[in-house]
Amino acid sequence: MTTVVSKLRTGHVGLNVTDLERSLAFYRDALDFQVLGEGKEEDRRFAFLGRDGELVLTLWQQADGAFAPAAAGLHHLAFSAGAVEEVRAYEERLRGLGVAFAYEGVVAHGEGAASGGIFFHDPDGTRLEISVPTGAEDAPAPTTGAPTCGFF
Repeated sequence: MTTVVSKLRTGHVGLNVTDLERSLAFYRDALDFQVLGEGKEEDRRFAFLGRDGELVLTLWQQADGAFAPAAAGLHHLAFSAGAVEEVRAYEERLRGLGVAFAYEGVVAHGEGAASGGIFFHDPDGTRLEISVPTGAEDAPAPTTGAPTCGFF
């Protein structure tokens, strides 16, 4: 048996969406992703999104319904920010775009946790998070006995 030594990490995430144009506008305008490539054939529509040329997210127009939290598969998609001020700037931008939030403002990941962020949904209902490892020490923890990101 061969032993593999690697620094395995997430490469990119692929999301099924119901309307590519709507989702593309959301991820581009709300979250600053750049379009790295697109497929526009009627039965094969997709978009590669990233930052600084690095692929982060792929949108595939092949869903026929909204995100289903009770189904097996993706629970939520979390993005990391550099500082809590960046999280708050995204919160302000998202509110300006009319995005609904799961909690009011920045919240801690748990009682007494320094980490935390904002929790919201994309146009298909996919649960999203933008968080930081520190800076949320004084933020409320809306969920007791479980991580905040677990049940929104």
